[in-house]
Amino acid sequence: MKLLIIEDERDLNLSLTKLLKTQSYSVDSAFDGEEGMDFIAVSDYDVIILDVMMPKMDGFTFIQELRQSGSKVPVLMLTAKDTVEDKITGLDLGADDYLVKPFEFGELLARLRAMLRRDNREVLTSNIQLGPVIIDFAGCRVSKNGQAIELTAKEYEVLEFLARNPGVVMSHDKIREHVWDYDYEGDSNIIDVLIKNIRRKLDESSKESLIQTKRGLGYVIHK
Repeated sequence: MKLLIIEDERDLNLSLTKLLKTQSYSVDSAFDGEEGMDFIAVSDYDVIILDVMMPKMDGFTFIQELRQSGSKVPVLMLTAKDTVEDKITGLDLGADDYLVKPFEFGELLARLRAMLRRDNREVLTSNIQLGPVIIDFAGCRVSKNGQAIELTAKEYEVLEFLARNPGVVMSHDKIREHVWDYDYEGDSNIIDVLIKNIRRKLDESSKESLIQTKRGLGYVIHK
């Protein structure tokens, strides 16, 4: 899952980024609304964590422009103001949830999980079954024929991304943008290596691969 944090309090921004990465989220960070707009112009996100009071472009203006552009990405607004008027304004402009500072990191994680479940219209339960393979989204676990399959964090993220978008061919760039941070500059063939490892762990030699290759286009999982 890929998140964008737009928060001008540098210490809070960096702390949230570090903590969320420990939970296997891919995270990009912006420090004002205008910089946030630059990020969403070049990358897709599963959730945006958005502060209200920021320089250059505040959170209310940001979400207003975001929704006017047609984006439906879930937005969790952060604010130091615990007033009904602020909550109503944010929700009316298109925010999906509201969290008042200071907050516990565990509560933030719970809100994120709830938003991701609501946003995933293709997967209404906490898991999906693809033949003998079951992916438990809530627990980030994979099993096959009842036996646990050990995947690395990045292998799981690639598999989950494809499974949450059944029938959609995902290019190398789309997968890379979703699984890694914006400034990732790693090995150009890392996606192919991860797919190869996932197939080795999940596929039966006598059957068609769970992840299909569309030559020149990318990879896809069909239900």
